[in-house]
Order: sequence, then C-alpha cells, then structure tokens
Amino acid sequence: MAARRGRRSVARKRHETPWKPVAVCAGVLVLQLMMIWTALRPYAAGALVLGVLGAVLWWLWRTDRLVRESDRAWRKEDGIRAGHRTLAEVDTMTGTQFEELIAGLCRRDGCTAVRRVGGAGDNGVDVTGRLPDGRSMIIQCKRYAPGRAVAGRDLRDLLGARVHFGADLAICVTTARFSRPAGAFAAGHGIAALHRDHVGLWNSGAALPSLLGVSEAGQGDHRHRVRWKKTYG
Repeated sequence: MAARRGRRSVARKRHETPWKPVAVCAGVLVLQLMMIWTALRPYAAGALVLGVLGAVLWWLWRTDRLVRESDRAWRKEDGIRAGHRTLAEVDTMTGTQFEELIAGLCRRDGCTAVRRVGGAGDNGVDVTGRLPDGRSMIIQCKRYAPGRAVAGRDLRDLLGARVHFGADLAICVTTARFSRPAGAFAAGHGIAALHRDHVGLWNSGAALPSLLGVSEAGQGDHRHRVRWKKTYG
C-alpha cells in the first residue's frame, strides 16, 4: 500500500515538474520585456509622433491634390462654357460684365497682371495688363448695340490714355463696329481695333495675339458694310 502511494507521488511530481521551468522562463521574459520597453519607450513615442505627423501630411497632400484637380476641372468646364457663349449672350451683358469677359479672355491667352480698372475716372481705360511677349497694354471696352458704331473721338481719347499710362499698345474692343473715321484713325496711330467679328473669334478660342495682326485690316469693303447694316440695322 505504501509502495503504491509512493509511486503515485512520484508520478504526480513528474507530471507537475515541467511547468515550473516554463513559468520561470515566462517571468524572466516579462522582466526583460519591461526593461526593454523602459529603454525603448522614448523611441516608440517618437515613432508614434512621426507616424501621426506622416498621416497628417499625407492627408494634407491628398486634400491639396483633390482641390487642384477640382479647380482644373472647373476651369476646363468654364472654358468650354465660354467657348459656347454666343454673341447674343454677350449683347445681354452689362458694361461691367463685358469688361470682366475681356479681362478673362486676356488671362486665358496668357496675358499677365490683368486688371479691370473701368469705372469713374478710368481715363478711358477699362482693362490693363501685359501681353504674353511682355508688352504693356490698355484696353477700352465698348459694349454697344450691334447697329451702333464707335466714333473717332473715342479712339482719340484712347490714344491720349496710351500716352498717359505709357503703354506699348492700345486696344479698343467693341460688340459693334467702327465708323470709317475711327477705323482710319486706329490704322494710322497703331491702335488695335477689334470689332464684333473679332470678338466672336476671340470668344470662340482665337488667341488675342493672333487677332492683333488682323485688326487693322478694316471691316471689309462696301458690300460687307451693306450686309452688316442689313443684319444689325
């Protein structure tokens, strides 16, 4: 009987003994991890801060890219809408809206430092800026009914404004046409005279520099003027 109890005790000890080394090893490992964590805690905190900072920077970069893409899409759609704008729609604009349209077309064509300055005391100038080649320009905008004509005195005032502002080029843009004296005065004094047909081309995508070379070609012969009057009265 005693021998049997002894064998049971030995078997129980053999069964329980393997867990003790495991517990000891686990304790030692926990202590080592605690010591390592104490030593590495500043580095872990730094890594966490860097991770948060990186996430914030990534979010800002992504937001900026989305905003830029949205702006590009808006500008593209606006350009398409502008290209589809008809002269009939331009005729319904106020004088200020027409000046804003001309300023926007200048910016579209690469002009810089473009400003709308029209208003009281504007000295006959509605838009100022620089052409893509660097020349300074002043623009006078005349949103007239198609049947009207820009008179020669308006261009004489514009010539004086060119001297006053020290501009390299003076441009007169109208939704109508120029009278014969006005056209001759513009051609004789280097004023770019853009009439209704030019405005239609410009609005449809033609670049401003390309129009400057043909503005002094006039408004056609007698037959063209007759057709103009029949169309617009």
